Amino acid sequence: MSKPSVRYLVFDVESVADAELVSRLRYPGQGLEPGEAVKRYRAELLAKNDTDFIPYTYQLPISIVVAKVAADFRLIDLVALDEPQFRSHVMTAHFWQGWEGYRKKAPLTIVSFNGRTFDVPLLELAAFRFGLPLPGWFNSNCKTYEQPRNRYNADAHLDLQDVLTNFGASRFSGGLNLAANLLGKPGKMDVQGYMVQDIYNEGRLAEINDYCRCDVLDTYFVFLRCNVMQGQLKLEEEQKIIAETKAWLQERSAVTPVYAEYLSRWGTWRNPWEVETATAPPAAAEGDIGHETANTA
Repeated sequence: MSKPSVRYLVFDVESVADAELVSRLRYPGQGLEPGEAVKRYRAELLAKNDTDFIPYTYQLPISIVVAKVAADFRLIDLVALDEPQFRSHVMTAHFWQGWEGYRKKAPLTIVSFNGRTFDVPLLELAAFRFGLPLPGWFNSNCKTYEQPRNRYNADAHLDLQDVLTNFGASRFSGGLNLAANLLGKPGKMDVQGYMVQDIYNEGRLAEINDYCRCDVLDTYFVFLRCNVMQGQLKLEEEQKIIAETKAWLQERSAVTPVYAEYLSRWGTWRNPWEVETATAPPAAAEGDIGHETANTA
């Protein structure tokens, strides 16, 4: 059988500070060693904010993981770009070249969680830094609202945080970790985003890549449920796809051990409709929300 076409690219990016850039721009003329410059900048940020996370403009991608998903929402493959070298310029080039290549074959949507705020701007700036042309992404010759990078062009980039917050109308406290846990998925495990810089400093690049893999899996499951909510996927079919994906991970856990760790923390989403004779959410009927008992006009 022929392999199904890629319709969606569910992705996540992990990044670290460009220490030399931080030293040169934040502390010019001070002769500060790059590692110390990053340490000092983080301390300054933490003193002013609730986080020591360095702005993406001073960062480089160090891990990009992409799940290839078919039009029927089934997982085709999950790949870590430029593994095990983890070269920022190479993985950035592979991401954008892959996006360009797949979209020429069929309609393509990239899917992220908060990627419009962080991951995509980081990858655009990396392309700027490394001299990579992105004519298809910018598509400057077409109308603004048709350009793939247009904020509201969900056909090109579906940011699940935008879906859950109506494009930022509300704040999604808890982030991807909360959304994944609502579905019985592991969410954040032993590694969290704020730890990436320190893990990188210790040379544990494979752990960062595994963390990114798990974030992509969480994003994929949130993507499935968002499609249920939007009426693009039936709940019964979503549950079938999740079971298939679990089996897919089990089959590959010997080669990719982090899948076994992910599965060990796999929870159960309790379907409230599976009680007595009900097997699915009831169809809406007149009066479901309640009856108007008085003239409130």
